[in-house]
Amino acid sequence: MCLPLYIDNWKKRPGRKVMIRFPLPYKVGELNYPGNANEKVRCEAATYVWIRENCPDVPIPHLWGFAFAADAQDTKGYSFIALDGASLLTRLFETLRRQFSFLLGHNNPCRYISAGRPYSFEIGHLVIDYLEETDGTMLSALWESYRQDDGHLANLFQGLSRIMLALGNIPLPRIGSFTMDNDGVVRLANRPLTLQIHQLENEGIPTKIDRDTTYATTESYFLDVLSCHDNHLTYQLNAINDESDCRSQMAALAIIRTVLPRFIRHDLRRGPFLLTQTDVHQSNIFVDDEWNIKFFIDLEWACSLPMEMQHPPYWLTSQAVDGFADEELALIEVKYSEFHRIFAREEALQGLGSDKPISLSRACTMQKGWECGNFFYFLALDSISGLYGIFIQHLQPRFADHFADSNFERIVSSYWCSESQEFVVGKIQQKSEYDRRLREVFERPKKITNGGF
Repeated sequence: MCLPLYIDNWKKRPGRKVMIRFPLPYKVGELNYPGNANEKVRCEAATYVWIRENCPDVPIPHLWGFAFAADAQDTKGYSFIALDGASLLTRLFETLRRQFSFLLGHNNPCRYISAGRPYSFEIGHLVIDYLEETDGTMLSALWESYRQDDGHLANLFQGLSRIMLALGNIPLPRIGSFTMDNDGVVRLANRPLTLQIHQLENEGIPTKIDRDTTYATTESYFLDVLSCHDNHLTYQLNAINDESDCRSQMAALAIIRTVLPRFIRHDLRRGPFLLTQTDVHQSNIFVDDEWNIKFFIDLEWACSLPMEMQHPPYWLTSQAVDGFADEELALIEVKYSEFHRIFAREEALQGLGSDKPISLSRACTMQKGWECGNFFYFLALDSISGLYGIFIQHLQPRFADHFADSNFERIVSSYWCSESQEFVVGKIQQKSEYDRRLREVFERPKKITNGGF
């Protein structure tokens, strides 16, 4: 939830307008997994800080302060303000304290300090700059008007390429998300927090990925992501329609795990890992009239991920993740090619690949990813609801055409889990019970109030 706030008596700029961002507990799984809301705030604050300190060319709003709510580990909350906004005496003291801490070999905190008072709200927050009309327009508001204009798209592709290159200019040692502790120290120590993880946990579906889990290899991360898809099929009460649908999904999950080595490079299994924004959509991008990017917002789902996962956004043709077929598939290939051309040019202009082997060129990796099909493989992994459709349309045909054979599905699905027949019977019973309970909700007599609703 974003609340605009007007500050009339701000010494730095009277009449300043900022935005307070609160995570909504009922959308991030706080009830089922207490601490998820705090995890989201800590990761977003840490990402803002890390980008501001290491990638100053990336256009993000200014972070004025933030707060972490009390949780099971802490009996009180913590609030932080920017060091630059503190008094002269406080800034002097903090500078000396940090220099002394550095000499002792301790990790220095970020450029934010404790506000000096306890934080009592039950949910944390961030305070960032409010973007005015002069700061640009949401790309989503202009998308349909100019999405087929080559000039506007070229400017957008150039801006996205520069942001991706800047964020990935510093290789990171592990797959994960930045987080911040109560002392204001930023570390790459949180699980790679994507929107899908909190969506699953919000529905009561366990991901079995602890918050302090990070990954040193690509395979270990991808196998855990595939386990999240397994859990979705296992725990979602209405995950299947009938026995045939259940067998089809089981077979797809079994095969997509088997073919994983065909879509990743062994020489990149230990990195480099790059900070990647996993929630790039049109409403998170502010542009001018020519589609030059002015601001990039909503950083809570940014993660350190394998270099192979960096691709242009799938929505360039305005299709859903599982909507690329026939003409749309040919169109996304054209858009991908144009994006890659501009990305390669920007990489060359910045000299980011000049001192590296060709195998570590990000433009080269992107192109090989399209050729081998990992664009669609990673798109499937990122989509809880779209995996099956993407697998059938774009991954299965690369190997064989057996998937339309019910006998093939029946045999392969048996290898997704032991006692597969019992699993199928259980899922059918779950679906029947789900439908019964759903009918009861709609058939329940409505209580009419005085207002008629």
